[in-house]
This record gives sequence, C-alpha cells and structure tokens, in this order.
Amino acid sequence: MVATFEPKTDYKVVGTRPIRHDGYDKVTGRAIYGGDMKLPGLIWGVMVRSPHAHATIKSIDTSAAEAMKGVFSVITGADMPKAPSKLVDLGEGNVNFKWASNKLMADTKVLYRGHPVAAVAAVDRYVAEEAARKVVVEYDVLPAITNVVDALKPDAPILLDDLVGDDLGEDVTNTNMAAHVRHEFGDVEGAMASATHTIEREYNMQMVHQGYIEPHNATALWDEEDRIKVWTSTQGSFPARTQIAGILQVDVSRVKVTPLEIGGGFGGKIPVYFEPIAALLSKKSQRPVKMVMERTAVFETTGPTPGARMIVKLGADSNGKLTAATADIWFEAGANPGAFIGPAAQCVYAPYEIPNTRIDGWDVLVNKPKVAPYRAPGSPQVAFAMESAVDELCEQAGWDSLQFRIDNASKEGTRRGDGVLFSKIGMQEVLEATKQTDHWNSPIGDAPEGKVRGRGIANGYWFNIGLKSSANLSVNSDGTVQLTEGSTDIGGSRTSMAMHVAEVLGLDAHDVRPVVGDTESVGFTDVTGGSRTTYATGYACWQAANNLVDVLKQRVAILWDVKAEDVDFKDGVFISNAESAKTISFKELAGKLEDLGGPANSTGAVDLESAGDGFGTHIADVEIDLATGKTDVIRYTAIQDVGTAIHPSYVEGQLQGGSVQGIGWALNEEYFMHEDGRMANSSFLDYRMPTSLDLPPIDTVLVEVPNPLHPYGVRGVGETPICPPIPAIANAINDATGKRLYSTPMNAGSIVESLK
Repeated sequence: MVATFEPKTDYKVVGTRPIRHDGYDKVTGRAIYGGDMKLPGLIWGVMVRSPHAHATIKSIDTSAAEAMKGVFSVITGADMPKAPSKLVDLGEGNVNFKWASNKLMADTKVLYRGHPVAAVAAVDRYVAEEAARKVVVEYDVLPAITNVVDALKPDAPILLDDLVGDDLGEDVTNTNMAAHVRHEFGDVEGAMASATHTIEREYNMQMVHQGYIEPHNATALWDEEDRIKVWTSTQGSFPARTQIAGILQVDVSRVKVTPLEIGGGFGGKIPVYFEPIAALLSKKSQRPVKMVMERTAVFETTGPTPGARMIVKLGADSNGKLTAATADIWFEAGANPGAFIGPAAQCVYAPYEIPNTRIDGWDVLVNKPKVAPYRAPGSPQVAFAMESAVDELCEQAGWDSLQFRIDNASKEGTRRGDGVLFSKIGMQEVLEATKQTDHWNSPIGDAPEGKVRGRGIANGYWFNIGLKSSANLSVNSDGTVQLTEGSTDIGGSRTSMAMHVAEVLGLDAHDVRPVVGDTESVGFTDVTGGSRTTYATGYACWQAANNLVDVLKQRVAILWDVKAEDVDFKDGVFISNAESAKTISFKELAGKLEDLGGPANSTGAVDLESAGDGFGTHIADVEIDLATGKTDVIRYTAIQDVGTAIHPSYVEGQLQGGSVQGIGWALNEEYFMHEDGRMANSSFLDYRMPTSLDLPPIDTVLVEVPNPLHPYGVRGVGETPICPPIPAIANAINDATGKRLYSTPMNAGSIVESLK
C-alpha cells in the first residue's frame, strides 16, 4: 500500500530561501574535496593508458618502472581479482562487476583510447608519471568502431568475444548488440495507415560529456586489518562501496567509503574509476595511495552520455490528435553494455497521450568509453527526436505547435510508452502556464541586418526515482538538532534535508545541522541521482523527525507525569491535552533531556518506488548570423512542474543549470572522433561548453502540482530541464531559417551548410 498525502500550503520553513549550510565553507575555500586529501605516508598513483581505441595486448613489461627509485608498486590486469559477471542496480544505471573491472584495467584487449593497462604508485606524482612512461606495452592494433551503424554491420570487428546479446529474448553471439528491447501497445500499423497526417524522420546525436570541473579522484588505504578505506568525490558512498567490493571481490563490510565534497557530477560520478585501483596499489605498497585524473583522461575514459541514431514516425487525425507513434532507438553504449535504452523508452512519448505506440531500442557497443548517466540519461536524445517531429508535423498540417501540445498532453491515467499509467502529473498545467508567460506573449523583435531570429518550444520529461534512503537525528542540549544523512550533496541537498526536519520540529532551518555520513555512520542510502534525493532522503528525514517527536513525547510524559498519548505537538511546542495551558517548547525540553532519560535520538529509513513524474516546457529565442551561422540564444524561459519547491532558489538553479547544459549540447558540444577512435577535442579549450558570456538570463516559472506520494508534495526537479533545450533550439533554428537540422551539434558549420 503506497501512502498518499493531501497537499498543504501553511508551511513555515518549506518554500523559504535560507542560506545553504555548506555555503561559508564553499566560498571561503575550506570545504574538503578529493584533491585536498592528505594522509600520513601518502604516495601517488598514476595510470598507464592505451594510445589505441581497439587492440590486443601482446605483452606488458613493467620491469623498468619497478626498478625506479621511489616506485612502491606496479599493477596490471593480472593483479585484478576475477570478478563475476553479475549485474547490480546502482539506482541510476547498472554495473556488471566483470565488465566494470575490465573497464578499469584491461586484461587481454583495450576497447577505447585511454583504456588503462597498468598503474604505478610512487613517492610523488612526478616520479609516478615518469615510471608510467617506462612501462612497455606491445599491441596488435585492430579496426575501431565509432558509430552504431558500423557496429551492427555483418563484418564488424567484435569488441567483446564472450558477449551474449539479448534480441527480444533470443540469445545472439558474435555481436556488438548487447540488447534489443520492445514495447508495443494497440494497433500501431492500423492507426498509422488511417492517420490523416504522418511524418517519419531520422535524427542523429553525438556523445557529449557532463563537463564537471573537478576531475575524478580517490585516496585509498588497504590497512593492516585487511580493510579498505576510501575517500573520494562520489555521487553515492554506498553505490561506490558496492562497486569497490564487487570489483575487488571482498565483503562490503570490509570497505568504508567517506564521501568528500563534489565539484560537479551530473551522473558522471556514480561509476568508480580510481577507487579499486588505488586500493590495490595500496595493498601492494602498504601505503595510502592518492590518484587524481588528468583532464584528457576525464574526457577520453570516463562516461559520456550515449550518442544516438533515432527514427521517429508520428500519425495524427484531422482534428489534430496523435493516434500512432513508432520509435527506433540505437544508443552507443561504449565499450561495455548499458546504454540507457530503457529510460529512453520510458521518456520518448511521455508528454503525450497516444493510444497506439511501438518502441524498439538497441544497446550497441562501440570503441568509446563506457557511457555513464548524464542528467536524465536517454531522455534528452529522444526529446530531440520526438519534439522535432511534433513541430514538423504541426508545420506540415498548419497547426499551432503549443496548442497541439496542449490538446495532446498526457494527464493522470495516461499510459506511458512502456505501459506505466501516470498518477497525478502536471504536464497540462505546465503547458497552460507556458501559454501565459510574458515570453510566449511578447514579440521576438527585429533582427539586425544580416541576421534572423526564431522562437522554438519543446517539452521534456524525466520519470524520477525513489529507492532507499536513511537519516539519523539527535537533539543537542541547546535545542539544535544534528542530522546525519546518506545522500552526497551535489546541489544543496543538505539544506533541503534540514528544512524537512525543521518543518516537522517547528525549528529554524539553521537549527538543524546536516552532515553527510560515511558508509559506517548512517544506514544504506542509494545514489544521489535520478532526481531522487530531496524526494527520498527528504522523506527519510521527515520520517526521522516525526519519530523524534514521538521519542520526545515520552520525555514530556515523564516530566509532566502523564501518558505519552496525552501529549500533543505543534509548531515546536509540546502541549498537554488535559491542561491546554501546560506547554513546553522544543528548545526548553532539549535542555532538560539529561534528567529525562538521557539522549534523544531517532532514525528514518525508506524504500520508495517513485519520486513523481517531472514535466517541463521550454521557450527558446535565437538569433542567427546568416553569413557565419553563429547562433546566439537571446531569450530563454524554463517552465516546469516542481511539485512543491522546498528551497525555490535551488529549484530555480536546477532549471537554469539543466537548460545551460542542454543549450551547450544543442549548439556546440560533441565527441569529435577520428576514424581510428581518437577523440580530437579532449580539453575544455576544444570541447566547447557555454559560459555566462554565451547566454542570456534564463527565466524560470515554477508550477507547483504537489506530488501526493510525498508528505510535502516534492517531485524530483534536477533532470527534466536538460531535456527540452535541444529540440527547443532546433525548432527555433527552423523558425528562423526555414531549415530543419536533424543532427547535433547544430553548430555554425551545420547551419551554414543547411543554408547553401
């Protein structure tokens, strides 16, 4: 039985904008990140990486490196424990221990440029780097595959010889196709044949990277008790522990992960890269080992989001109602399976009510780094295809594109493309709010000579996840409350957690002191990702706070010599049901706990199925130089159903941040690959992300349709906003130039080419 809650409006803390609890440490530079870690006897670890994207390893000679003064340990694939082929859910994406181990250290083949083949630990980074250059590796170079079309050709080189692909339940060998899934409902062929208007188009997208500023890092100590202690910047200390234990083949109780501050993640810091390697180097050297990744390796070897090939076909009747849709989706998984075709299928049709649908998705191996989650993994890709096709269908039929979206909007009870029926959602409210915005109702204005302007809109969706979270509370004698929770903080979530507790206890947000615990200080908590953190961990905090009230009622009962059920609590004050004049505040009681049974503590723990569905619509205005193709975004508005905004400033920041990343993906960002599998733009100089100089102020409209599954109506908000920007900009470019682009990035060169 799923608990549901009635929406409320009389909040004291929820909806306010307190200064974030970690703010002072962040702005003064006192916050401890992975690069700041220092331990007694610390030495440095460095990887030896393959210069080839696909090759057989013929031999590895580490003798010269091992003989160097100052070198403590060297490992290769032979030192990696033989991890089993076991699939484990990390919350946002899965991990197979065998493939994850091979991703961190090649065994007999390298599968992407930068694939590690050895690692060295030495007295400092410079000695380690020099020793790494002395490792001699002999390769037999193989042809590289860099796209899904080539990967599926009959004569394509096979990346994983032991891969057994799943083609709609049938095993397939000698293949680069890891999986083929299908969802189908209704009479798709019949509905498409009888449709008054149809459109079918192909769309292609390149891989892009999350672009976090802080590189991957880890410090590990394999100690005398045969325990592994790790300090790292991670989006989940418990998922990191799961991966480390699985790759190293030890019990999870032997692994302790301490999460440090994280300088950006967006999904890319869920997988581990250095942690098991640093641990093995530590075991061999008997010293703590620290590793920090260089920027080129971040791009070339850590998880980008999948490149994609997609074919979407839509059918609509004469009244402007969608009747049928098909989607064929091929995603690049990189060197190991797991390309988020499942989430893509969940998201592709979600903003629309379509009675007859089919979705086919293929998970395809290519000689690129294994993909990782990136803010709504799989959804921005299918949003580009679906929302572009919707606009072109409206253009052909002469329909208003916003009204068409309103007329076909999904609502409570609508079936999603994978079969799930929506509960209470806000797609219709978002579209109505879009229609009322100043942006939509303002003229775009005249462009300067030689330039043109256009406006585009698009919907986006992310389903949000629930999963497991834990929180502990303890009362201090001064009336403040210590909160220990398990969700690593990548966007101000500590403050949101404190606000959940403060709302229940009738305290100020800063009377609650939140910290993120290590894996031995708090109960199991799933990943910070999937837009689950404020929903699920917040729920656990709310539960812990209510449990604390029950504990404190027992103490008040002792104080007043009454039964606990005769004590009520409201707005931070305990009240006697028998004598309404008899009251004691939370803070007054806190000072008396020593004489009323000692410390007062509580816990909260949840395992939730859903975080409520997130829908958004964005409006983009662009200005394009017809001579150069340069595109400037001159106005942008993000409208989204956020459930209840716990801390509106953070919610607005999430919408703005997601929009910026989507704009970069639309206009500039890509993995530009040579035929041999080398990435040509693996630096921030060449991998062109937008800066503040490239963008206008991004307006936000927070639509609040409370989620009945959460006590405060919270919905996940962080991932939906990256989905609409790519198609919104594609539609704006078409509006400005009359030319529709079907591939990303839609950069100056592609625009000039389309205008020829």
